Amino acid sequence: MRRLLPLLLACTGCGGLRMLEAQGPHVARLRSLWDLLFLISAVVLAGVLLALLGAMLRRRGGSRSQVPEVEAHAVPPGGEGARPVDPARERRLGRAVGTAAVLTLVLLFVITVANASTGAALARLRSPDALEIQVVGHQWWWEFRVLDPDPSRILVTANELHVPVGRPVILKLNSRDVIHSFWVPELTNKRDLIPGQQNTLELQADRPGVFKGQCYEFCGLQHAKMGFVVVAEAPEQFEAWREQQLKPALPPTDPVAQRGQQVFLQGPCALCHAISGTDAAASTGPNLTHVASRSTLAAGTLPFDRGHLAGWILNSQSLKPGNNMPALTLPPDDLQALLVYLESLK
Repeated sequence: MRRLLPLLLACTGCGGLRMLEAQGPHVARLRSLWDLLFLISAVVLAGVLLALLGAMLRRRGGSRSQVPEVEAHAVPPGGEGARPVDPARERRLGRAVGTAAVLTLVLLFVITVANASTGAALARLRSPDALEIQVVGHQWWWEFRVLDPDPSRILVTANELHVPVGRPVILKLNSRDVIHSFWVPELTNKRDLIPGQQNTLELQADRPGVFKGQCYEFCGLQHAKMGFVVVAEAPEQFEAWREQQLKPALPPTDPVAQRGQQVFLQGPCALCHAISGTDAAASTGPNLTHVASRSTLAAGTLPFDRGHLAGWILNSQSLKPGNNMPALTLPPDDLQALLVYLESLK
């Protein structure tokens, strides 16, 4: 037991998911409800175990001197019959059952009120000033579209979601293939992404930070490696990031990067990926316009650095088996040029 408890506590942060830490008002209210339900469950469990233990102790250690007296009246000599009912005992049992029934109704009422109150509190958090972001689940990566009334200012990125601190965010959830589930335990609850249906989810970050998210609905071979990060930053930093992300990729000036751009546009990369400002406009894979500004590769699976980027391009199946990106065969010079070009997309 001494080894089991630390393991259970450690599992609340398994894979970087901190399930018991609230960093936003939505999770804070859900955490309060969870604490109440846990307390009620613990008290009920303790009461049941104590009652069971008491019954066992009375059965085993009670005075047996009273048993023959009851049994002498229960079974006539030489005959068979049922033990007579002890009125005092029946009254005690009746009171116990009645008390338990009343307590059960009271606890159910408390849980119902707490649940309704939490739902109403979450509804009050919705704001007309909320930032709207469309989330699209793919096997096995995330597409994020920061929406704007002006279509030219719709920002498209992947696997790294930036949000302003203190501002409500409404997520519009869709899926391109199978059912996925969006979950950032420190900021919001789970919500499914269902093909052909749009669900919504609200979140808000109360402090700056990087929060780990994960798909929580089994969606295929690489479900476990379908992660993402939410970067919460000050409103002015978020706006600066947004303006930078809206810009098209700068044309490379370095000769090696220029060669890398040609490798990208003339090879298979442009068949699946888009880079704003170039002829690459496919949407099968993540948008790579500012890929070098992200901290991870392969939907949160790998850190973004040259070694992992090269390994992903040449043989992504060795790093994330079952993903939909084919292995590429490139001459060493073309590979190095392509790496230089992709690292310039910030």
